[in-house]
Amino acid sequence: MDTMRDRFAPVASRLLDEDPRVAVVLAVIGSDSFEEARRRHPDRVIDVGIREQLLVGAGAGLALTGMRPIVHTFASFLVERPFEQVKLDLGHQDVGAVLVSAAASFDWPAGGYTHMAPGDVALLDTLDGWTVHVPGHPDEAETLLRHAVAAGEDKVYVRLSLQSNTTGRPVDGAPRLLTVREGRSGAVVAVGPVLDAVLDATEGLDLTVLYATTVRPFDADALRRATEGAGTDVVLVEPYLAGTSTAAANDALADVPHRVLGLGVGRRELRRYGGVEEHVAAHGLDAGSLRERITGFVGR
Repeated sequence: MDTMRDRFAPVASRLLDEDPRVAVVLAVIGSDSFEEARRRHPDRVIDVGIREQLLVGAGAGLALTGMRPIVHTFASFLVERPFEQVKLDLGHQDVGAVLVSAAASFDWPAGGYTHMAPGDVALLDTLDGWTVHVPGHPDEAETLLRHAVAAGEDKVYVRLSLQSNTTGRPVDGAPRLLTVREGRSGAVVAVGPVLDAVLDATEGLDLTVLYATTVRPFDADALRRATEGAGTDVVLVEPYLAGTSTAAANDALADVPHRVLGLGVGRRELRRYGGVEEHVAAHGLDAGSLRERITGFVGR
């Protein structure tokens, strides 16, 4: 199966062919994948070099002229390093772009901590008006990218990962929690590529499992409906910084007694490269660890 990032360049290249407003802005990363598209659209495939602040600034400049820029690099260089430009060039000027990241929280462990960005979604949460898509399968990534480009002038972040669920789910870019399994003892919200592990971890347990690929805005109504029949113990399993969405869940259930447990990537820096699977296990995001932590919380 191809990866989300394998799917990105061909889909973005087709969008360049289909929509004259679309431009792709790169900072070396991924540039080779757009060679053919650059020959067809030399004025709309732009590589600014290893200059991430300029990457976002150039995208904002294109948006000011009415273009719909797709801005792409590793998450740590797309959200964290040029955060001032994300805040001012896009947010303050009130223009939109589609930021598409790669490497997720720790998809390239050999790159070291400079290439890891578990705090990206939490950082964007400090800004107003961002839509955040976290696909869990290449098919979902393609659908969500197309939706993001078509979303008028909105500010959209699409978080690609090498990690993937076995099968894709029907998604349409709406902030909607999909009910995958129903239960009565609590609800588990699985975000993007952690769904398979969550389903394995909760097999045989009397828990509702909800699936999210668009996490901002957060689907508060669906969480409220799910907890009406599933109890008000909520576990959030996110492929980025643990607890990123606990405030959103607490706000959704503010008028009823409830408990929320946020699971995800821990704050402690892992200083050994290892592999992706080892990082997943070290952060307690494998099925066995999730089952232990979920049952320990809901069972109390």
